[in-house]
Amino acid sequence: MTPAVNAADMMSPLALFQHADAVVKTVMVGLLLASIWTWAIIFTHATRLKRINKATDTFERDFWAAEDIDAFHAKRGKDNLPTARILTAGLDEWRRSTRVKTIDRPGTRERLERRMNAEVAAELDKLSDRLNILATVASAAPFVGLFGTVWGIMRSFTAIAGANNTSLAVVAPGIAEALFATAIGLFAAIPALIAYNRLTHGLDKLEARMGRFADRFHATLSRELELEA
Repeated sequence: MTPAVNAADMMSPLALFQHADAVVKTVMVGLLLASIWTWAIIFTHATRLKRINKATDTFERDFWAAEDIDAFHAKRGKDNLPTARILTAGLDEWRRSTRVKTIDRPGTRERLERRMNAEVAAELDKLSDRLNILATVASAAPFVGLFGTVWGIMRSFTAIAGANNTSLAVVAPGIAEALFATAIGLFAAIPALIAYNRLTHGLDKLEARMGRFADRFHATLSRELELEA
């Protein structure tokens, strides 16, 4: 039983790390740090998207039920929501364009559309910040792990050649240490890839939602524009 226990101990993750080459250890540590960073980004973005979608439901419901847009904006315009900032941008452009004596209706409509579309794009840029890190980890981590594996196997075969011993007991530990680097690379890459796809899909849906709000608000302001003298 003792040899089996010793073999199991030697194949534990901690033992594989401790006995690995310095280069392979560096690769492992780097991949573990990338994994931790990845999970932090995943948690932050997933939580923020959930909060924004829930708060936006309430904001839009209250906005479309409001009878006075200016009063609603005075009360809710400073909410920390993309739709609130789109609303603020639209109203700001509306006030700038309608304070003149002769209103350029086609020009006002175009400026309103551009201003709100620009705000939608700005909000999307802020929300998608650091998602590129997930894509980078997802694509690079397996290759970084593979580099550690190749390096570790090369070192193992060099040591085997020097010892003139090719038994499995001599070969297995070194190869296992090397392959452990690939396993860590996949451990970092797979969650990053899945999360990147899911979060990107969530952002696409939120972008469409912001675009619909901007379009509906633009239509509302366009109707008001027809009533202006």
